Amino acid sequence: MKKLSLLAVTLFAAFTVQAQEVVKFAPLDASPVDISYFPNKAVKFKKTDNPTPVVKVTYARPSVKGRTIFGDLIKYGEVWRVGANENTEIKFYKPVTIGGKNVPAGTYSLFAIPEKDKWTIIINKELDLWGGYAYDESKDVVRVSVPVKPVSTVIEALSIAFTSQGTTANLVIGWDKTTVELPITIK
Repeated sequence: MKKLSLLAVTLFAAFTVQAQEVVKFAPLDASPVDISYFPNKAVKFKKTDNPTPVVKVTYARPSVKGRTIFGDLIKYGEVWRVGANENTEIKFYKPVTIGGKNVPAGTYSLFAIPEKDKWTIIINKELDLWGGYAYDESKDVVRVSVPVKPVSTVIEALSIAFTSQGTTANLVIGWDKTTVELPITIK
């Protein structure tokens, strides 16, 4: 009887193990996703401060990996998704002004047209795109030209952060030896 019970338990366990589906998780992405907030969530706030975000940028962070980025990998004069993989999204939790144009609260795509000395930064209504391949200029909310600010030390992974000046949040994009700043006036 013991042998029969042991056989039954063994068979049950074998069928249970085979019935379980083995999940195959995707490997780590070469360009991991990151989020940047204004105001910065990492800053220590006092109890009287309001750390509610005003702007949030979600983007994938490609790396230089010894490549020439601007003018080669990212062609001058062509629309770029400001990141890798899915297009970068920027969310405004309240209305803002960019380049003198009012932008309602909401979520938008962030594109750029890099040039050697300036970039055109584009806020676009289209969401859930992969890259800039389906970019539609007719859905642009605002386009702003900003100067390139070269840096001497390579920024290995694309980085997005904010600085502030009064009621202006400067969206700073840095990669390779290039940075640009987009002023965003908070209403």
